[in-house]
Parts: sequence; C-alpha cells; structure tokens
Amino acid sequence: MSETTPLLALPLIAAAQAQKHVTHNEALMLLDAATQPAVIDRGRTTPPGAPMAGDRHLVAAGASGEWAGHDGEIALYDAGWRYLLPRAGWRVYVAAERITLVHTGVDWSDLIAGTPSGGMAALRASEIEVDLAGAWVASGLVIPNRAICLCVASRTLVTVTGASAYEVGIAGESDKFGAGLGAAAGSSNIGVIGPQAFYADTPLRVSAVGSAFTGGRVRLVLTTLAFAI
Repeated sequence: MSETTPLLALPLIAAAQAQKHVTHNEALMLLDAATQPAVIDRGRTTPPGAPMAGDRHLVAAGASGEWAGHDGEIALYDAGWRYLLPRAGWRVYVAAERITLVHTGVDWSDLIAGTPSGGMAALRASEIEVDLAGAWVASGLVIPNRAICLCVASRTLVTVTGASAYEVGIAGESDKFGAGLGAAAGSSNIGVIGPQAFYADTPLRVSAVGSAFTGGRVRLVLTTLAFAI
C-alpha cells in the first residue's frame, strides 16, 4: 500500500502506526493549503523574513536557500516550510497581482485557452501611475507587439495643474483612449475601443490640454489579449 495519496501526496496512516495524530495533522495541513489555493505572490526565490502561519507563496524559478529545488511549487509556512507539487489543471490566485494562473503540467500560465503544443490566448491587465509634467508624458505602459488592445482606463489620483484637462493615447493619436479628461482628483474614464491589433510595442502617453502640465498624477490600466504559438 502506498504511503501517500496519489494526487495530493497526503500522508496515510499505516496499520498499527504509533502517534497517528502526527500523520493525520500533517495531511490536514496540506489539504488546508491545497483547498481553494491562493498565494501572496509569485516572484520570490527565497522565503520572506517573517512569514506568518498559513502564508503561501508560488516559488519562482531559480529558488535558493530553504526553497532550493522547489521551483514552481506552492510553499506553505507552518512553523517551517511545506511544499505542494502542482499538477496539470490546478488553479491558484495570486493576490499581489489579482490574477488566476493555471498549471499546464509544465508551468504556471495566465492562459484562458490553450493547445497541446503550447499555443495560448491570455487576457491581461496591467497598471501604472504617472506623474505629469510638460506637454506630454510617456507612461512606461506599453501595448505589446502582436497584442489586441481592448481598453485603456484612467483615473486622476492627484489634481492636475497647469493643463485644463488631459488626453490618453499613443504617438500620433493623443486622444485615442480619452479626450478632455477631468483634472480634478477622482475623475475617471474607461477608454474602450473596438479591438485593435498592434504590430509593434506601442507606449501609452498622457498629453496636456490647454497648457503644459505643472503637476498631477494619473493611473492608467491597460487591458489586452495576448497570444503565443
């Protein structure tokens, strides 16, 4: 008889085993971690300095120290580190990024559809905060090459000064995702467009209306469909 369950590798109590509660409690801890799995983040290669009981992390590639040899596994802290080895079809929510990943049997992916050979489609959202100065500001947020852009939303975080309003767009189309946007803190816009493919990395920019920016801060959220073959 196997010493562990075939799917979650939960330890089984052996016949006439002493201290059965130890094995039973260990199985419960692993089951607790594997049920509705959610992790704090997925970018760490070494454990955090002061973990709390129940903390879970998705171990990044190239892990070292206590996490060495556990790349791609879910690390659970309980007075020490335990690990869950994922299988194809497992899903995990990454709280730091507010995304759900699925395990393909090879690695974790944000795909929403895929093929056996690795083709995939993914719906992605990313955000950035931009300090405003001058006639326009390159945001640092880029529509990727070979992606379909769906929307660029914006919110004024700190009241815009200098300019009477602002636009969100790209080079040559400064108002593609919104024109005459509010300078007051709290103003927002959802810049939905008809799905458009982009064939080069295309930075987003924020442009001043009326006069140059002398201050202010906005947040941009870019939503795209991405693909792989």
